[in-house]
Amino acid sequence: MPRLSKSFSGALRTFSYWIANGTVGHPLLEGVDYRVILREEPSALEAVYAIFANVIELDEQGTVLNAKAAERRAAQYILQYMTGKPAVPAFEDWETALY
Repeated sequence: MPRLSKSFSGALRTFSYWIANGTVGHPLLEGVDYRVILREEPSALEAVYAIFANVIELDEQGTVLNAKAAERRAAQYILQYMTGKPAVPAFEDWETALY
């Protein structure tokens, strides 16, 4: 049975750690205490993870190619959600799709 690659598993674990301790997207979210999302806005947190998962790219061996780019797009969503400042570029439908 196929499993997620160690590379993707590591990228997801690291992203989750940064989400939980309030340091995701540094320095973009510096000074923005977004951790309220963890407690009070589960659908926003769901969107953050969807964006990370939809943007991340893997090669044929399952090696993550763009973990920082996926983290940045997720952080842009958090910034937009918390401050109303629109993401640049604007999110495309495929980035925010929930599967």
